[in-house]
Amino acid sequence: MFNKKIITGLLAVAALYSSACKPKGADNAVSGDAASKTYVAPGKYDELYNFVSGGFSGQLSVYGLPSGRLLRVIPVFSVDPEKGWGYSEETKPMLNTSHGFVPWDDLHHVEMSMKDGVADGKWVFVNGNNTPRLARIDLKTFRTAEIIELPNSGGNHSSPFGTENSEYIVAGTRFSVPEDGSAGDVPIDTYKENFKGHISFVSIDKESGEMNLAFQLKTPGLNFDLARAGKGKSHGWFFFSCYNSEQANTLLEVNASQNDKDFIMAVNWKKAEEYVKAGKGKKQAVKYAHNKYNEETHTGTSEIKNEVTVLDIAEFPDIVYFIPCPKSPHGCDVDPTGEYIVGSGKLAALLPVFSFDKIQKAIADQAFEQDKYSGIPVIKYEAALYGEVQKPGLGPLHTEFDADGNAYTSFFVSSEVVKWNIKDLKVLDRQPTYYSVGHLMVPGGNTKKPFGKYLVAYNKITKDRYLPTGPELSQSAQLYDISGEKMQLILDFPTIGEPHYAQAIPADLIKEKQLKIYDINANKHPYAAKGEGEAKVVREGNKVHVYLTAIRSHFAPDNIEGVQLGDEVYFHVTNLEQDWDVPHGFGVKGANNGELLIMPGETLTLKWVPDRTGIFPIYCTDFCSALHQEMSGYVRVSPKGSNTPLKFSLGNKAAAK
Repeated sequence: MFNKKIITGLLAVAALYSSACKPKGADNAVSGDAASKTYVAPGKYDELYNFVSGGFSGQLSVYGLPSGRLLRVIPVFSVDPEKGWGYSEETKPMLNTSHGFVPWDDLHHVEMSMKDGVADGKWVFVNGNNTPRLARIDLKTFRTAEIIELPNSGGNHSSPFGTENSEYIVAGTRFSVPEDGSAGDVPIDTYKENFKGHISFVSIDKESGEMNLAFQLKTPGLNFDLARAGKGKSHGWFFFSCYNSEQANTLLEVNASQNDKDFIMAVNWKKAEEYVKAGKGKKQAVKYAHNKYNEETHTGTSEIKNEVTVLDIAEFPDIVYFIPCPKSPHGCDVDPTGEYIVGSGKLAALLPVFSFDKIQKAIADQAFEQDKYSGIPVIKYEAALYGEVQKPGLGPLHTEFDADGNAYTSFFVSSEVVKWNIKDLKVLDRQPTYYSVGHLMVPGGNTKKPFGKYLVAYNKITKDRYLPTGPELSQSAQLYDISGEKMQLILDFPTIGEPHYAQAIPADLIKEKQLKIYDINANKHPYAAKGEGEAKVVREGNKVHVYLTAIRSHFAPDNIEGVQLGDEVYFHVTNLEQDWDVPHGFGVKGANNGELLIMPGETLTLKWVPDRTGIFPIYCTDFCSALHQEMSGYVRVSPKGSNTPLKFSLGNKAAAK
């Protein structure tokens, strides 16, 4: 029989959710000095860079705070015709996976690289929930530098979460699945026997940032939602929220809600690391892609790897412990001291706060439940509990912290952000969101030293907040001033959707470190033409390589003849500019591809296979000068077998090949 308490709770939640979604009116939006707090005068810079996940767009967006101005969209897992990401020959390898070329993913979460528990401004890591993948973005170029696929994983939602010094970026599977390389063709209803969860520990090189899959932990077939690394006193531990302790495989809204509690999973990753270094892990045959972008050759490469080291936690009882937590926890958040761990059961009307010291004592005293969970010790709830925040709101999801001992939790069902004190667990303030908030973000709120005076709520529903745009409305973010005792809503701004989580860092940390140009003399692209004298067209069988240069306001060459139907044409375009913010674009009429956007000193390649004979214009797609319209040319395509010679020209200069 289905638990009646669960049914009653679900019905109550549904009713509250329905009422919470009703528009509340713009008259409650902002008041007082809100405009002055968000105003950034023309020519002035924002205080913060805000890196916001793009959800199903597969992209990462960058906004200025407090203005809410969109500064850049960084393509990561999705092809992007604006920047040519996934269209140029150099970037196509970055979207390679063990499944082949996958031009999309579901980007949920963001994590800054850290030193001593504080963001250092080097890299930002993001997750691809679907395939699954992890990516690293270089904050000197605001470009994706590396993508690694994760084997043994059915969904990379519980990531990317970093340790105190970015020793590891850690990822937990959302969907437990049969292990790679095993007999994957098994009945779905054998879930409990054949489906396993995996936690991936990806090591980060301190200098280059290069990612490598160091090892995985094999777990029971749970679903992992979110996680946080310990810090300070709890450095060396990781804490994961997990649900579906029933290990159900169908109608999860019912069958994964049978038990009164799910778990926080506490992982002693330092101990696991010791076991791996001692050779205790088992090598497993898998298949996953590791893609890197080289900024000297301006070229991405993809390597398929075939092995991973796995520790089965059932064989190492001193590295993992379960802590009961209210049903279906979403957030699992660690305060700046590393002492308090907050669990957020989505259907709970309270917030449990666990103590790291009490967890350690419980382990030492073996204060465990009588029954283990799949062979893993379960710490008694009261033995790990610091206390409970009573009646904080409905539908708690995610918590972040300020530097004054306060916590801020988002409540999806009651559509609000609630401020409470960590030590006495008292609610201090609550402010409505518009509407149904998911994640929230306090700058530095996940670190040892929060520095933000702002909080941003990322909402799931907007209703009446913006001009209507058909059946789907804009995605939403709302900015709150949290510098005083009471929170103050000071700005709404639309975002590229769907925003889940974000992190923000001070602009001064990285704005002077930005790469402005690529030194053309250091360009090691194999098809670079570093001056117009090196521009040429070369035939290699049915492949035609065009060494093309771009400079304000012409291409060299700009007239090309002798291409034949059936040829593969590779336009290798080098931007000769050595001035900041002077990219050139390149497009071909009728190309079954995108455009290129080439930065100063960079070389990129567009592959074109003409489908008919005729004259095809080529042109610069990015405005570059007063004579931008004149920056164009022509390619002549003749029938296959034609005796039209291969030749090219610029002005009165002509050459034949």
